[in-house]
Amino acid sequence: MKLSKLVGDRFKERPANCQIDSHALMVRGGYIKNVANGIYSQFPPMKRISQKIEAIIRDEMDKIDGQEVLFPVALPGSLWEESGRYESVGSELLRFTDRTGSKMVLGMTHEEASVQLVREYANSYAKYPFMIYQIQTKFRDEARPRAGLIRVREFTMKDAYSFHTSQEDLEQYYHKCYDAYCRIFARCGIPEVAVVKSDSGMMGGNISHEYMLLTPAGEDSIAICPECGYSANVEAAESIVENENKLPKEELKEVPTPHAGTIEELCDFLKIPAENTAKAVVYQRNEDDTFVVAFIRGDLDINEAKLTKVVGCDIHPADIVDDSVLTAGFIGPVGISDKVTVFFDSSLKGIDYLVTGANKVDTHYTGFNVERDCGDVEYYDLAKIAEGGICPQCGKKTITISRGIEVGNIFQLGTKYSKAMNFTYTDENGETQYPIMGCYGIGVGRMAASICEVRHDDFGPIWPITIAPWQVHICCLRSDDEECKAYADNLYETLQNKGIEVIYDDRKARPGAMFADADLLGVPVRVVVSPRNMGEGVVEISTRDKSIQQKTPTADAVTEVENIIAQLKEQIYSHVK
Repeated sequence: MKLSKLVGDRFKERPANCQIDSHALMVRGGYIKNVANGIYSQFPPMKRISQKIEAIIRDEMDKIDGQEVLFPVALPGSLWEESGRYESVGSELLRFTDRTGSKMVLGMTHEEASVQLVREYANSYAKYPFMIYQIQTKFRDEARPRAGLIRVREFTMKDAYSFHTSQEDLEQYYHKCYDAYCRIFARCGIPEVAVVKSDSGMMGGNISHEYMLLTPAGEDSIAICPECGYSANVEAAESIVENENKLPKEELKEVPTPHAGTIEELCDFLKIPAENTAKAVVYQRNEDDTFVVAFIRGDLDINEAKLTKVVGCDIHPADIVDDSVLTAGFIGPVGISDKVTVFFDSSLKGIDYLVTGANKVDTHYTGFNVERDCGDVEYYDLAKIAEGGICPQCGKKTITISRGIEVGNIFQLGTKYSKAMNFTYTDENGETQYPIMGCYGIGVGRMAASICEVRHDDFGPIWPITIAPWQVHICCLRSDDEECKAYADNLYETLQNKGIEVIYDDRKARPGAMFADADLLGVPVRVVVSPRNMGEGVVEISTRDKSIQQKTPTADAVTEVENIIAQLKEQIYSHVK
């Protein structure tokens, strides 16, 4: 490809609306262009990167007996009604009606479609196990798209679905996919991806893992124990606390607390630690706006994902108006309205003395004791794990919190979808059973952007050789010099004939502009042809990461380029297990 013909511009200035480096570099470098909020078109460099990622994914999926299929983007709403998700999934699911008035959705995930495809075929135990996968466009009506391709509304994703006749068989295959994903990320140049336990969310199922690329630009928080290697998304990590009874038991007493509607104000007014307060965190069910109140120790935060799972439906932060059954800032479990669903976090268990709201303006209870004043209540793990918290695996207070980007996920779905959609098979005893399912996803564009986020410098991306848009970038610094141009043209043709992917800057541009564009394109190997080099009988060969910078005789340039490409590939594959 000659750069003079490459569609898309590159420019120096950082776009004002780009929050993270990868977004800015991909816009500046002519990779993507915004079409609408969270929707992008791809220029040739980005499309080439995507195709290479997809090829790696296909290779690894085929190696574990995956069979590629293709599901529609637009799906009948009746399929999602079968699974129960047409109503249960929130506004992220884009619903519409076609010209006949039939309900339709744009697929944000394809569990329903996978079941619909195979439920007639897979009616006998003899057909199992099997896995199908696709690489397809999806649409999620994300409320807050951000960070370029990291969080978008329309995206390309590889999603796979496996079908089994036993939990044991699912677990064996799940482990194969687990390892295949590790190989995919290593082959794409990010072997440092961490695998963490996660919350299954709307996907359902009991066991799930996320593949997290740790970076400060990440939108997910990961709990990590450096002592034992434990790692989990904070949404799924168990919160373990040790309660110390620093204050003795007292009778429940109503006290005035003027203008103390927050935990900080209350603690300052009563001169008590936050650990001796019971904080009320209020949500409403999406389906009917009824109130859900979670009581938690005042120094901790509610984990909304955990609470959503306990409530059993989607929730949102409450809007408490003046005529509400709740008194904002002074909510407590004693005397709370029976129209409110109440949950207690396990952090309150065993504390003798707490201060909590009295459900009256400017009033709290002191001496509150959950077991004495509320009876035999059920406790739940509803808190976010915190920095310095207790590791659920080794029990040490060593938890650290890091940021990360989710680049892949795998789920053990069980029979959630097969039961809901009446998908059955006949086992070897002639009895009817529900297939057990697994689900495995990777976002292609998100992975490319994530790699750019952790593989770049101030000047542009540093693409791994396995996914770079081209392998070699030739810069002919004087295309008006006959000797330079003849050599560069010949080098371009020779490398291409050897199957090497080359971008050739043949423009009449200043060297500074050429090198700036080369940095933005991030091609791993750069060859500079100039009159001075020609006079010395050499070309300059360097790698984008600056690990190699050398002058090579013109006669040896092709061989040396091949050797460097081989070295870069070997570095990548040394991490593939």
